[in-house]
This record gives sequence, structure tokens and C-alpha cells, in this order.
Amino acid sequence: MISSSQRRPLVFVVTLVALVALVVPARADHSWGSYHWARKSNPFTLKLGDNVDSRWDSYLATTSTDWSKSSVLDTVIVPGGTSPKSCRPTSGQVEVCNASYGNTGWLGVAQIWTSGSHITKATAKMNDTYFDTAKYNTPAWRNLVMCQEVGHDFGLDHQDEAFDNPNLGTCMDYTSDPDGPPSNEHPNSHDYEQLETIYGHLDSTTTVSASAAKGSNADLNSPAEWGKVIRTDADGRPSLYVRDFGGGQKVFTFVYWAR
Repeated sequence: MISSSQRRPLVFVVTLVALVALVVPARADHSWGSYHWARKSNPFTLKLGDNVDSRWDSYLATTSTDWSKSSVLDTVIVPGGTSPKSCRPTSGQVEVCNASYGNTGWLGVAQIWTSGSHITKATAKMNDTYFDTAKYNTPAWRNLVMCQEVGHDFGLDHQDEAFDNPNLGTCMDYTSDPDGPPSNEHPNSHDYEQLETIYGHLDSTTTVSASAAKGSNADLNSPAEWGKVIRTDADGRPSLYVRDFGGGQKVFTFVYWAR
């Protein structure tokens, strides 16, 4: 058993390029502003680049299937376009990676670039340094982290940021017990409704393609690289950072602190 003095905070991270609205626990609206993938029709298909090994393949498949139940969004798993360790973004898609990133303090990271109000590229990283430990090497934790970080990449925020509240039955909920009940391993109906709101209009252009996109491809694994803290969670810890690269390009980092 790990003593309280041995416990260290860990983080789920999502990096997003855009402005984010203030979040309060158990929100009725849990998008992160007006930021979305530009597309000319619904449902649109977003590629998930597979840079994960066999330990994560089934969880990536589950996440892809879960989010594809949306009426406005489909996902398809394609061969990855980056090395898992660097997990650099590819324009027009989400790169999903796992690697032993070290004792960084974070359990999962998702990085999202936007131009204006449009998402242009994104990544989601799973840190095996922690998933190789008994506490986090469980199907529930793997499903929760994969589902939540990829969900942020679509424009979704958390539904709740209080760890001790009852589970809401969604992976977009903070929890210390993903098994529940109810389980927080998958999206719920409100997540799908929120996606319908986010993608309730069409654009005259598209960012869901391999065309060149502006913005830094910086490797943002460390909190020192996440920029300014602009929001804290229910425990008073940083849950959202922003880094401005200039020229309208920003990176937002959501943080999930594990207990």
C-alpha cells in the first residue's frame, strides 16, 4: 500500500489552441468556447492516427467506436504519422500515442492547435511511466484517460471538475474511481448532445485534411512549457494553461490531477 506521503499528483493533460470559457462543476454546457474542426458537412470523419502499441490498441478502438456514435462526428483509425515518443501533430487529424514519458507528473496529455476558432491538429498522449504501475494499469483508468483526452480534441470540456462528487457516468468527468458505479469509462448522452451543439453549423472551409496549418509543433510534455495558468479545479490546482505563440496561434492545456 502506498502511504499518503508517497503519493504524488499526476495529471491528465489536454493542450488546446483557442480561448476557453470558464467552467463550473457539473455544467450544462461543456464545450471549451466556440472552437471546433471546420467542415462543410455533417457527419464529418476525423482521423485518429494510431501510434499506440498492443497494450493500448483495444482502448483506442473503444474510444473511436464510442465517439463515432455521435450524429455529427465519425472517427476512423489510420496508421500514425509520428513517433510515439515525440508525438508531434499532423495537420487535419489527431495523433494518439503512448510511451514512457517519464516522471512528468502527468498521466495523459492532449495537445490541440487552432487557427481562429478552428481546430487544425491535435495529439493525445498516454504516459506509460504511470500506466505501468498497479494503480493505473486497469481497463477503467485506460478507458477513462483515452476517452477524455480524445474528447477534448473535438472541443469538449469537462462536465465536472470535483473529484469527490458522484460519478456522472461520462469520461468527461473528474473522478478518483473510474469504475464507479456508474462507470466513467465512456461518453454519456450529454456529451453527444454537446457535440451536436458545437457542430450545429457548417463552415465554408475545412481543417479536416492534411493541408498545411499554421502554429508551433512544439513538444509540450512539461508543465514549464504549458504557459500561463488561467483556471484551477475544485481543489484549487491548475487545470487549464494557455501558451500564446503569436499570430493568433495559442495552445491550451487541460490538466487532470490524480490523487
